[in-house]
Amino acid sequence: MKASETLQELSPQEKRVLIALHQIGRPATPEEVCEIGDFSQQVEVMNAVSWLQSKGLIAIQESARKSYSLRNREVVSERLPERKVLDFAREKGGMVESSELTKILRTEEVPIAIGWLKRKGLANIEKSDGKIVITITPKGESMSGSMMDDERLLLALSQNDLSEDDVDGKTVSQLKSRQDLITERLIVSRKLSLTDAAREVVDLGIELKDEVAQISPELLQTGRWKEVTFRKYDVRTFAPSVYPGKKHPLTRMADEVRRIFVQMGFTEIDDEYVQPAFWNMDALFTPQDHPARDLQDTFYLKNPARIEIDDEELIRVVKSVHEDGWNTGSLGWRYKWSREEAERALLRTHTTVCTIKYLAKNPDPPVKVFSLSRIFRNEAIDSTHLPEFVQIEGIIMEKDASFDMLCGVLREFYRQMGFEEVRLRPGYFPYTEPSAEVEVHYNGKWMELGGAGVFRPEVTAPFGVRYPVLAWGLGFERLAMLRWNLTDIRELYISDIDLLRKSPIF
Repeated sequence: MKASETLQELSPQEKRVLIALHQIGRPATPEEVCEIGDFSQQVEVMNAVSWLQSKGLIAIQESARKSYSLRNREVVSERLPERKVLDFAREKGGMVESSELTKILRTEEVPIAIGWLKRKGLANIEKSDGKIVITITPKGESMSGSMMDDERLLLALSQNDLSEDDVDGKTVSQLKSRQDLITERLIVSRKLSLTDAAREVVDLGIELKDEVAQISPELLQTGRWKEVTFRKYDVRTFAPSVYPGKKHPLTRMADEVRRIFVQMGFTEIDDEYVQPAFWNMDALFTPQDHPARDLQDTFYLKNPARIEIDDEELIRVVKSVHEDGWNTGSLGWRYKWSREEAERALLRTHTTVCTIKYLAKNPDPPVKVFSLSRIFRNEAIDSTHLPEFVQIEGIIMEKDASFDMLCGVLREFYRQMGFEEVRLRPGYFPYTEPSAEVEVHYNGKWMELGGAGVFRPEVTAPFGVRYPVLAWGLGFERLAMLRWNLTDIRELYISDIDLLRKSPIF
């Protein structure tokens, strides 16, 4: 960019900084520029300097030095604990018992004093007849008429703050290891200088005049915009990013899922996280020896360890369904069903528990409900598994419900989520027949996202449901991973502020 164009785009404060540095004629501190440029605050200088630096007009040289100050000034007059003991022991003939130190020290200072006496080699600490005896060493004796290095530094700091160049590093480290004695600060010094490009701009002659940087309604309404001078803008210059407040990406996707199902005529439902195994497993015709009931897969609770089922007729029917099929035409699982096993308390392993309980209360059509809620499984955490995650669950129950209808609903849902290619291939689940696994085509391959099917009579008959029930359970996090092209499910729940800021709002 030409110097003349750069000059037109400078703000009044940027011009004042350049003029001030030109007048000083050498690299200068922000404080000097603030004074020469007649700025009211140094922050105005640094604001302008940051913009000038981004435009290549200012060079900043920084240097950092440590400075030390005394935090507790009373320590000089009160003396260090080891100095008090040293003087006290000398009065006692060079030896003193630790039990006597409470005469000159607070109780909490005694171990501190003993520790530093030993560390500095000022005294020997020995145990004799169950007593701790402190004996002054020759080095300790030599300190009777002279100050120790740390005492000398504390005295100097009581008069003025000192930079790291004026102190001994070892002594400072020693004092820093003690609480509430000295404070260390990092002081950054800056020198500002004009670049060659800035000198070209200055040589053109910088004129300070009133300019309008932003159009206001008042300028437009009064017509004053015709009379004022507008500052030229460089649309290519750096500008800080602005990140507005917005919902977490997972929250936005959950809202999208809810919107799609509501628009398709569904109602959202949910239930408690803690359930008896009866509703989570038995009511869904899952046998009591199924691997999903193992501790390796399911979180069972200690308190409460058991949740009673008070509907005796329902217990009788479900028991019969498991043992001999009841009147469903099934043979059941051909084993002795256990009520104790059915009443074990657990964290629900799927949201189908919500839909089966809803069906039990609403056995007559039509029923179109869905849930988007948390479930729990005893999974080892890795790139594709979490012990706690969200499931998209739904059912349709009506007179003419069919497997074709189920396929159509799922295809439409995924189409609205942005996946055009959806397929259902045969699968197996204990409580649906026929069953299917739902897959979408993404990045050249098919990805499984959940299961679906038609509830078996063994599931619906005990609750008086006479019509087909279409059901599905879909992975929410896996869907999110596909949408954002993630390979590790854990990234969805890591609080990466940069990732959250840059996530799109649509």
